[in-house]
Amino acid sequence: MGSRGTHVSGSCVHPGVPPQLEPNVARVGRVASRLCQELRLARPPVCRQAVQLFQRDVVAAWARSVLRPPEACGLLLGPRCGHWDILGAWNLSLPAAPKPPVQPPLPPPPGAPTARILFLTDLHWDRQYTPGSAAACPDPLCCRGAPHDGPGAAGFWGTYGKCDLPLHTIDALLAQLPNASSHTSDGSGDASNGTGGFAAAYWTGDIPAHDVWQQSRGDQLRALRTVTALLRARLGGLRVFPAVGNHEATPVNAFPPPYVRGNQSAAWLYDAMAEAWQGWLPPAALRTLRAGGFYTAQVWPGLRLVSLNMNFCSQANFWLLINATDPAGQLQWLMGVLADAERDGEKVHIIGHIPPAHCLHSWSWNYYRIISRFEGTIAAQFFGHTHLDEFELFYDEETLSRPVSIAFVAPSVTTYINLNPGYRVYEVAGSYPGSSHAVLDHETFILNLTEANAAPPGTPPRWQRLYSAREAYGLPAAFPADWDLLVRRLQDDERLFQRFWFHLHKGHPPREPCGGPCKAALLCALRSGRAGDPALCRPLRPALPFPRIQELWRQRQLC
Repeated sequence: MGSRGTHVSGSCVHPGVPPQLEPNVARVGRVASRLCQELRLARPPVCRQAVQLFQRDVVAAWARSVLRPPEACGLLLGPRCGHWDILGAWNLSLPAAPKPPVQPPLPPPPGAPTARILFLTDLHWDRQYTPGSAAACPDPLCCRGAPHDGPGAAGFWGTYGKCDLPLHTIDALLAQLPNASSHTSDGSGDASNGTGGFAAAYWTGDIPAHDVWQQSRGDQLRALRTVTALLRARLGGLRVFPAVGNHEATPVNAFPPPYVRGNQSAAWLYDAMAEAWQGWLPPAALRTLRAGGFYTAQVWPGLRLVSLNMNFCSQANFWLLINATDPAGQLQWLMGVLADAERDGEKVHIIGHIPPAHCLHSWSWNYYRIISRFEGTIAAQFFGHTHLDEFELFYDEETLSRPVSIAFVAPSVTTYINLNPGYRVYEVAGSYPGSSHAVLDHETFILNLTEANAAPPGTPPRWQRLYSAREAYGLPAAFPADWDLLVRRLQDDERLFQRFWFHLHKGHPPREPCGGPCKAALLCALRSGRAGDPALCRPLRPALPFPRIQELWRQRQLC
């Protein structure tokens, strides 16, 4: 796509914004701030701070895009104001090599080794979290500020509400893991995390808190370095494979493609990540991490990991207005990595932050095609971002009936919003000749906040296993076909669905029950590994029209 105003440095007013754009920045900022206040999206100070933080980058991205006034209006205010089609359709060419014959997944032979992988996502450390502060407030994030007397005070370990976590809760989670240094047990057995330690850890981002209206680059880097150091101290020599979340940047979701240079580039973040994570990742991985926030590395012999920067598919990344066609060439790179793995007989785990169905339409559909083409190589996919415990199924493109892969979406460490803290452990086929490296089961652990906050001061928090997937849902295995069958069972078995609903919210479901429309939208989402495809929902025969289902999806997208 073409661009306008491509000069991005040399301004004495603000690095990255040409002087001739500065009046437009101020004008846009005034309008946006007034709209925010008139629509009562936040308190006036929050509106002003948020606009101040976002305005220069947003205007710089618009200036480099090809947005015409009606498109800009449609982007800001919806289809009544104008039509926004700048993010048009595009397709990548799949590798010329023919797809190998499909081999249905098989359970490991008796006695074959398995491995346990720790999975952490959406930690959202709030360094201003204050026990005893107000748990309800008009701002996007609460449980911070001065303590106050009376009910509705923030708990010591965390709080149900619009609150993130204090660092001591994240530390307590890590301290009780099997691999943790100074690991202690209360002897109850309730927090037992299985029979042994972990072979690796996957960590899919969102480190800072949700105070997105007042964050600086210094704040984000402090969060990155503090939490990385904590993981390194508690997990010792365990290798951690991170992925970039959407909250790592400031402004939030702002991830310019690599051709945006100077002060507005993402180099400040990627360079800091490479420095912080260099003990975990090999030099080749650090190079692509610095360039675009993604990388590949070997987990153990026979298993390769790909960490994707899912911000290049994000609907909220305004920098993609410049050009949304495979930003940073990431999908093209992914196909190359998968083709090499296929040739070398390696299996691949893909990790990322934002789940594929939450992505921009064309990105999501191209990714779906890649998953289908390399179904024999991709052993598993792991994501976070929604803070809930769910999954997205992938089907063959010819019939949309044969399950070929599953993207597991794990629950958050943070409580935001109205949740218990939680984390996930995956059991996978281990390293042996012919291993599938597929997921065999997973377990979810939580901290019951009601119980933890009611305990006497100084009592160690008791993390407990909420459930294991195969046990809770009666799965013969944990392959894509088993999860596909589960969705059909959830439709017909209300008791089983209520169990899934309870687990979806980490043991603290909302007071409002999930009625017919809610259930139809949720089950449709579980079958949808790509964005906005009504065909994936049709086998469930939903009573709702697909636009209504999409509307219900959007209401759940809070992160």
